[in-house]
Amino acid sequence: MPEVHGNTTGVRDSQLAELAALYDCPFEWNEFAPRELLTELARHSCALNREIAVYVSRDGDVLDVIVGVDDSVPLLDLRLRRNSRRLSCVRCIHTHPGGNARLSDVDIAALRSLMLDSICAVGVDGNGRITGVSAAFLTEKEKGVPGVEWTDVFPLNRVPQEKWMEEILLSDKRVLEGEDLAGQDAPERAVLVGIDTEKSLDELAALAESAGAQVVGRFFQKRPKPDTATFVGSGKAQRLQLDAQALEADLVIFDDELTGAQTRNLEEIIGVKVIDRTTLILDIFAQRAQSGEGKLQVQLAQLKYRSGRLMGQGLILSRLGGGIGTRGPGESKLEMDRRRIREQMTALKRELDALQKQRQLRRKSREKNAIPIVALVGYTNTGKSTLLNAVTGAGVYAENKLFATLDAVSRRVELPDGGEFLLVDTVGFISKLPHDLVEAFHSTLEEAALSDLLVIVSDGVSPDTPDQHRVVEEVLAQIGADTQPRIDVLNKCDLVPEGEEILPIMPGALHISAKTGAGVDALLSAIAKELRKAEQKLTLLVPFSQYGVINELRQKGRVLEEAYEETGSRITVMLPGDAAGQIAAKYGEMILPDRR
Repeated sequence: MPEVHGNTTGVRDSQLAELAALYDCPFEWNEFAPRELLTELARHSCALNREIAVYVSRDGDVLDVIVGVDDSVPLLDLRLRRNSRRLSCVRCIHTHPGGNARLSDVDIAALRSLMLDSICAVGVDGNGRITGVSAAFLTEKEKGVPGVEWTDVFPLNRVPQEKWMEEILLSDKRVLEGEDLAGQDAPERAVLVGIDTEKSLDELAALAESAGAQVVGRFFQKRPKPDTATFVGSGKAQRLQLDAQALEADLVIFDDELTGAQTRNLEEIIGVKVIDRTTLILDIFAQRAQSGEGKLQVQLAQLKYRSGRLMGQGLILSRLGGGIGTRGPGESKLEMDRRRIREQMTALKRELDALQKQRQLRRKSREKNAIPIVALVGYTNTGKSTLLNAVTGAGVYAENKLFATLDAVSRRVELPDGGEFLLVDTVGFISKLPHDLVEAFHSTLEEAALSDLLVIVSDGVSPDTPDQHRVVEEVLAQIGADTQPRIDVLNKCDLVPEGEEILPIMPGALHISAKTGAGVDALLSAIAKELRKAEQKLTLLVPFSQYGVINELRQKGRVLEEAYEETGSRITVMLPGDAAGQIAAKYGEMILPDRR
């Protein structure tokens, strides 16, 4: 017997059998909805006090019978055409208990999103009588969105069967004639769902917009812990299905990590693509990565995340080891997917290891030349790249978007009192930063971990700065970058209204505007002061025959004083700690006794 889908709880077997018989309802070639079909739908809808829907192909075959609740029914995508810009060749006929034969906003949203041939509403009163029948059809597209043409409400015996079938063919032509090719590039319409805090959902909205999506709805449900099957509970998931249809959403984004099972269950219920916060962040990183190493790191993180969410783990995989049908050259698709992912991950790790060795060579060269490293770190979109440009004139891409900069950028900076350092701009941090991403970007984040000084850049006008600063501290500890000296900076002071002051959210922090340059000189002075703390003063008497030593001292430190004596040049130099130790070991006999 064909299966009846949807909310069949409490429906008697005999009634299910009668509903299943609707699959065999005969249609004439020019018949939109046979009278006996509408009558049976009304009878069962009244008896159950639930909406009932049938999907019908253009050839008159009933494709599905679905039972809903009292005021809604799940509308599924059963398109018979692969071309998503054309009509699906399927029409939906469903009941409205309560007697209203008018189509709802949810009905019209389903008509558009599923590209149905038509959607038809059958009003049913408390006695099972049909109060009227109405339908809607799609028309020409405008900016990529199909228009809608509603019919009047007709009594059962006056439904214009043949005219409505003709209207389907006209609709098919109109949708194509009105095709707006520019509309195909319209952003995805996203609905956001969270159970943590509204503030976290605000950040998710910024992430979605940074990825290029248009946020059309957001739903917050405070829960002590996620539901293991659907994250938000089955009832909320069903509600999301209707809301997503009404909002014509293309995807639903959850503010926390979902398991593979949760993602699969939610997509089956809601009927649109479902992703989580981690997938969204990985997608942004994939868009923004410019360097070869950055692209490899993103690919590795994506593969790691995907491999942990392949379905069929545990008992299912345990059956692959033996038994009838498992021997020979055959290999399950799941295991093939896993094997391919493992192979790709291994190849990516090899490439990243090679790049890591190159990075280590460059780092050793910097250490040999005793160039201090100052790393700009902070929450995403606090203005680190703009600050790098303000200090160095580097012209690095900077935009008011989360994760506008992904690849680490370094530039040499000369200090006002002599000497130089290397300023490194690192990827921004964010709350709930995916572990796989931190691990994959470890080589890039090492620039912060191995730096001599951290400049922590925070947003001076955001009320979320204290929480964001806490997240930065947590990530720094995670990557082993919590022992270096640091300078706190509150950026964007140019956005403070005239007559007001930056909130005292971080005592001792420098107030700057990377955009206007205000406070940048004070920051450079503070950097110089911190770097000098790690320096050591040495005075050497360098023989004239070893003049090359003076060049080495100039390369590794700052010459404070130089004078010529009978036996050589007396030179006083400030050297970083490591360089001072190297010079002392190499030229200890030249160091004047009172300076040893």
